[in-house]
Amino acid sequence: MNRVLRRILKVLLVLFIFVAVCYAALVGYTVYREKTVPEPSDYDAIIVLGAQVQTDGEPSVQLDWRLDKAVEMYNASPCPVVVCGAQGKDEPRPEAEVMRDLLIGRGMPAGMIYTDPVSTDTYQNIRNAKAIIEQLGLNRPLIITSDYHLPRAMDIAKAEGFEPQGAASPTKQEFQFWLKNHGREALAWVKFFLIRYIGLDL
Repeated sequence: MNRVLRRILKVLLVLFIFVAVCYAALVGYTVYREKTVPEPSDYDAIIVLGAQVQTDGEPSVQLDWRLDKAVEMYNASPCPVVVCGAQGKDEPRPEAEVMRDLLIGRGMPAGMIYTDPVSTDTYQNIRNAKAIIEQLGLNRPLIITSDYHLPRAMDIAKAEGFEPQGAASPTKQEFQFWLKNHGREALAWVKFFLIRYIGLDL
């Protein structure tokens, strides 16, 4: 092996180690942020972020947990609820419509539920929910989503002009699913930082 090739391999190894350390740090940051979300105390609206609806129209496990948390927080302090989520690939209906029907089935008054059936990501979720909430004259929303997703959703809301609170639905899964969710969320933080602080249009 010649000297040039050895140097290239060393550089690649250093880059690999650097990327791996940065990625591990982001996963750690994700865990730290979700563990330090303050307990909610005073909110006048609830925003529930969508998750996958199965092909048979039933909610995915994570969406079901988010709805459980939404009912819990609504019962603690009744207020308008905005459910967000468009119809994704292999989903029979928009997530927001499925969420509305499930919440009504769990005892929430239909007149307290507002839908955003067109948003396809967290940024659109927050913007569309913000427009609905502002039309209602409200400005202290409680965001409900999965624990690993909540801190970034709250930071996006802050960037959109809200001062949100948050309530997390726990990710009660085996370790491999925990790792998958947190690993993917770590990459989503990279996108958030690039958009928020560098101004990239991603």
